[in-house]
Amino acid sequence: MVKYPGGALLPTLQFDRNSRTPISAQLCTALREMILSGELQPGERLPSSRTLAKDHEVSRTTAISVYEQLAAEGLIRSSIGAGAYVADTLRDGRPARIPPKNIEDEIRSPPRLAQLSADASEHYFPRLAHPENPRPFITGIPAFDEFPMALWASMVARYWRQPRNLLLGYPPAEGLMELRRAVAMHLRANRGITCEPEQVFIFNGAQDAFNRIGNTLLDPGDTVWIENPGAIGARNSLISSGAKLVPLSIDEEGINVAEGLAVAPDFRLAFVTPAHQHPLGVTMSLQRRFELLRAAERAGAWIIEDDYVGEFHYAGHPPPTLKSVDTSGRVIYVGSFSKALFAALRLGYVVAPPGLVDVFYRIAGATLQGSAASLQSVVASFIECGHFSSHIRRMRRIYAERLQALLDGAAQHMQGMMEVAPTETGFHTVGRLADDVDELAVARRAAERNILVSPISRFAITPVKQRGLILGFSSAPPRMIASAAETLGAVLKDMRKEQARRTG
Repeated sequence: MVKYPGGALLPTLQFDRNSRTPISAQLCTALREMILSGELQPGERLPSSRTLAKDHEVSRTTAISVYEQLAAEGLIRSSIGAGAYVADTLRDGRPARIPPKNIEDEIRSPPRLAQLSADASEHYFPRLAHPENPRPFITGIPAFDEFPMALWASMVARYWRQPRNLLLGYPPAEGLMELRRAVAMHLRANRGITCEPEQVFIFNGAQDAFNRIGNTLLDPGDTVWIENPGAIGARNSLISSGAKLVPLSIDEEGINVAEGLAVAPDFRLAFVTPAHQHPLGVTMSLQRRFELLRAAERAGAWIIEDDYVGEFHYAGHPPPTLKSVDTSGRVIYVGSFSKALFAALRLGYVVAPPGLVDVFYRIAGATLQGSAASLQSVVASFIECGHFSSHIRRMRRIYAERLQALLDGAAQHMQGMMEVAPTETGFHTVGRLADDVDELAVARRAAERNILVSPISRFAITPVKQRGLILGFSSAPPRMIASAAETLGAVLKDMRKEQARRTG
């Protein structure tokens, strides 16, 4: 390859200045594609940020931002004075590029499995009912008190002032094109995912998507890799489809792929939460992502990526999506507006791999359970007018303040009893308990004081080594979190005194 003194020549790096997608996002996507396709080799030096800016007529700030994002994703390494290079870790880890193909023959239609639905609640802990009012430490609930209700109400009212013949018919089962187009635009600019609007399908929340994916792609007895501990709702959906779940442990890099290959190499589906593992909060490493993609490619398996809170990142750049580094079309990306906006929306979406687009049209057409057109249209306008991006930026600041209130409260009231780990992403963090502390007993005693916390074991299929409590910080204001931290600290102190009396 022809070289500049300052790095590789990048003649194929192109972008559209008239596009609504920011130049920085376009450059980031183009460079990511060049790295993953092998056009840029591991260890190859890249142009300096100054050269990149000059050659492509962008600001140096933009060029620096692009390199910082790619470095955060682990695709390049850079340092002041030494320049930027394609990461050496990609040398053996990068999955091979496989062109999209028609894979209708891989799709099977299972029989009706309604009788299995009861198994999900009989054998596994049900979801906790969410209270109507904000409660400290409840997980998965956004800040209702900070939602821009007046703006939303005005947009809803504007929608209903349109001619009634545009409002009162059935919406397309796959979702309104205006929302599919807006979601594709948002993902391209903010999550590094390049997709066509026709690949986006709208569902009645992420849970609805999990249900329908499982019942379409899985036959009874098919093997599914699932994180352990892991998301309860998705697990129950997969049980209802008749799947055989293979729980895989979580380490500091995410789901244990080697463990999965040892016990179930011919899996049919994997369910993962790479940006913020639910519930432990681990971000899946780039190397582990490549391992998972290679395993799926070899097995002919699909991967569901649940990016439930990836947009809420409080330090540096947000973690990359698994979908953005998938070169073989195995990842089914699932997102939701329930946490980004409000839970009552029950509006989620799927980005289907090219080979599954026709299948998802069949899924939508078979049920005719399209989401409410009014909600879809208002959300689309909310995104297109820039309100969604502004809301996300504002809520990042608010959630960061609430997280800090939790960390400060834990440091003041729980020192030596529970270690509350800081997190850079998501709506909750983990409080680690000592091995001799009964997490279930702590949760029960806290509930008696009107503090609701979830023990890690609640999310596990089989016993796990991690012990502690899942502490949500998103739904309550800082003063309520501080008060709840004091109460929980008092619970832990009382239990420690009781234990000392028993052993003393």
